[in-house]
Amino acid sequence: MNGLEVISTVKEFAVVCIMLLSAAQASFASAHRQDSVASVLTLAPGSAITAVSPDGYFSEPSIAVNYKNPRQVTVVYQRNVSAAYSTDGGNHWMRSSGLSIPSYRGSGDVSVVYDNEGHAIMSCIAFDNLGTEDYWGHGATRNGIFIKRSLDGGKKWEANTVVVDSQGTKPGIPFEDKPYIVADNTGSPFAGRLYIGWTEWRLTESVILFSRSADDGITWSKPVDISDVHGLPRDDNGGLEGFDGTVTPDGVLHVVWTNGDEIIYKTSADGGKTFTPDRAIIKTAPAMFKPAGVYRANGFPQIASDARGRLYITWSDYRNGDIDVFESYSSDSGKVWSPPVRVNNDSLHDGADQFMQWLTVDRATGDVYVIFYDRRMDPLNVRAWVVVARSSDGGNTFSNYLMSDSSFAPDGAFIGDYNGVAAFDGRVYGAWTERVPRVELGRNDAAVVKVGVANFNVIK
Repeated sequence: MNGLEVISTVKEFAVVCIMLLSAAQASFASAHRQDSVASVLTLAPGSAITAVSPDGYFSEPSIAVNYKNPRQVTVVYQRNVSAAYSTDGGNHWMRSSGLSIPSYRGSGDVSVVYDNEGHAIMSCIAFDNLGTEDYWGHGATRNGIFIKRSLDGGKKWEANTVVVDSQGTKPGIPFEDKPYIVADNTGSPFAGRLYIGWTEWRLTESVILFSRSADDGITWSKPVDISDVHGLPRDDNGGLEGFDGTVTPDGVLHVVWTNGDEIIYKTSADGGKTFTPDRAIIKTAPAMFKPAGVYRANGFPQIASDARGRLYITWSDYRNGDIDVFESYSSDSGKVWSPPVRVNNDSLHDGADQFMQWLTVDRATGDVYVIFYDRRMDPLNVRAWVVVARSSDGGNTFSNYLMSDSSFAPDGAFIGDYNGVAAFDGRVYGAWTERVPRVELGRNDAAVVKVGVANFNVIK
């Protein structure tokens, strides 16, 4: 063995030692991180998890609880549109039938509510082919916004598909995207109204369209543009996206969406006929971002209200370097909003991402719940757990609990643009997407929708 061979061998040995040491340090750091976080993050009380979809390519769940019969819960997800329901408070789940949108090749972007009749109402998009990626108005094909109703609370869905808006096949048509449905379950003069808002991608701009129904979702008003300021025509930042709404006990509809790095807020006091002007209420970092290993994610806002009319907004952004979840509240009907409250309670600037949040308020208890993916237990910031945060002091502080009992790594799977959460009388239902390795198929992008149930009645 000559000198060069010895040097080469020594170098190789040193590299191996360094690699082994690094692996050991990473393993120790991971174990230390998990041990330290486990002492802070406990499993949500009464936690139970069910995979409600088969293994496949499912994502973007929305979940709702029936206030008229709180043991009845339904979850919808894509793609194509699918659903499952429970009649015993989430202990057991069965898959629903009748949700297909006839004649379209694809459907998704689903959301669901229970109205004041106890009917489950689902909104979605349907299309033949997507347009150019991130520039959906370019090359858009036949598409639209559709409604399905279930008069038995989510078991069976009516054969009839209600059209809210549709675009025929011709050059230059827009693409309708991300509808979200809102129900007025108050005792106001507009009780029973249903509302939908969504993004319309045009070749040169993006706008927020809106429609309303006064007959239990059977017919819908002609869509109108409610965005005073239009956005850019792409959805990888600068577009108008993330419509969401809530109705306060006085019957006022409060809606939000994102325009670039601002949250836009406006209200309607006449059942959705007219709206106040656009108002930018919260400055954020860009709403679209890419956590490691995730196809894409966003921090689009949600808005919810309690039985007293107190309003809450959540979103996520990376103003702190890593991605955090934030909340702001208003106790004066949206006139003044609190400074941002950080929902995730890990150390500031720890390099761990929390993302894809969703918000609900328990109308029975007034507690605020936020669900999100959380990477604080992985020092490499890759594997994600599902965490539910709870506030019992009007959104001033949040306690964090593990909703999932294990983690997953996205690794290229499409886990969607949003998750879901619903709550009533201390019982919380979270819905999310996880990647499922499909080794037998030689691919890693499969995903499953899961529902976690927790019972916070045991915490006083």
